[in-house]
Amino acid sequence: MYQKYGKRLADVSGALILFPFTAIIFIIVAGCIKLDSRGPILFRQKRTGKDGEPFTLYKFRSMPADNDVHDTSKSDSLTRVGKVIRATSLDEIPQLINIIKGDMSFIGPRPWITDYYDNMNSDQRRRNDVRPGITGRAQAYGRNSISIQQKIAHDLEYVDHVTLLNDVKIIFATIKTLFDKESNTLGKSGIHEELKELRAQNKIGK
Repeated sequence: MYQKYGKRLADVSGALILFPFTAIIFIIVAGCIKLDSRGPILFRQKRTGKDGEPFTLYKFRSMPADNDVHDTSKSDSLTRVGKVIRATSLDEIPQLINIIKGDMSFIGPRPWITDYYDNMNSDQRRRNDVRPGITGRAQAYGRNSISIQQKIAHDLEYVDHVTLLNDVKIIFATIKTLFDKESNTLGKSGIHEELKELRAQNKIGK
């Protein structure tokens, strides 16, 4: 009952309640980004959502506008404002828009770039049987300090046991990880290493 009806109701209600409280933060962060570097305020990227359907994810831009996750010739570089909003997770605030639109949930497997889904086997793709979340079990219990296989295992465990109690536990566990700077950012090189592992595991050519 919770998974079918209550979770979506909680997501929409929570997002609408948070919007007025985050509005001032949104304005301040947007102004700082605009003053700090050239380019759009929001970062938009195609991610894989529920049932493998792609959607556009919104975040505050924390990198130069010309940064491309697929371009491995250049390493990631955060703007001055980007370093702050990444460290505090303020860059995630625009995903409230994704929640209201129905693309995402507060709790669920993180939405990854579509390359991940393309290189997963059928069992691994079950992590997309539910809406992706702003945070999830893998973020709460390891974030980027665990392997791609461990992340997927956490996500599948969540998909198989979607309950209100588990969602509450993940929220509190996530708050603790916000102070763990070691697992804060994966980076472009880390993403490509994970994709390499997936291809090798599932014997998929690049």
